[in-house]
Amino acid sequence: MLRSLFGKSIVTSSSRFPQHSQLRGMHSRNKQAMEFIAKGWNALKEVDRVIDYCQLNDRRLIPLLRTAKENFELALEADNSNTHARYWLSRLHLKYHVPGACKAVGAALLVEAAEMGDPDAQYELGCRLRVENDYVQSAQQAFYYLEKAVEQLHPGALYLLGAVYLTGDCVKQDIASSLWCFHRAAEKGHAGAAIAYGSLLLKGVQVPESLTKFNAKRRSKAAKRSIESTVVDPIQMAKEQFQLAAKAGCDLGFKWLSILEDEERHRLSG
Repeated sequence: MLRSLFGKSIVTSSSRFPQHSQLRGMHSRNKQAMEFIAKGWNALKEVDRVIDYCQLNDRRLIPLLRTAKENFELALEADNSNTHARYWLSRLHLKYHVPGACKAVGAALLVEAAEMGDPDAQYELGCRLRVENDYVQSAQQAFYYLEKAVEQLHPGALYLLGAVYLTGDCVKQDIASSLWCFHRAAEKGHAGAAIAYGSLLLKGVQVPESLTKFNAKRRSKAAKRSIESTVVDPIQMAKEQFQLAAKAGCDLGFKWLSILEDEERHRLSG
């Protein structure tokens, strides 16, 4: 937009920087959408807190479910490109007895969110395709979405893909890839992956060289030692995994740590 000032024409900031204005508008919409998502998520969190102690269709949950649904829908109105809003709205339609719930709508929203790159949606869609469909291509499609979530280091997807590689279900068995998945998932706080990784180490499964170098480099950097001077101790590595699981509140992690401590005391006393 041109204006005359002291006889000269100038360009206002809105016309000189249209891209900046668009980015500011996008940021504003995204911020508003995230505020709606937070409100909806808090309402849904309260539902999850009490749902184990009542019926799934308990009428006392309806106000909370409506609040969640309305806020997720408002988030999409504010920012139609928001994948989190799509994912959480899909969960409402698929999992909860919210008024107006429709599984077809939920499935469509879940697929959209997964295709738009949301890792939680990709993981859930992969899981649903594995267990809820009997047609031939479902396993391959499930694997495709799980891999997409793994690329974004989704802990649940990493753990599940690790299990797939370990058992050779739908893919060629690959212990090295399985260990890598369990390792990265455990780093993200997945207790099940930490237990699986530690158990495999105790069974004597060989750690792939890529993980050995990765762990050695990280430890040697902290201790100012060379990679070559770092000795791999599978029992110590397993113990660290069980500690991660215990830190996440997993009872099995505490049990494994107790077993290792008992064995260590027996070894020292003998």
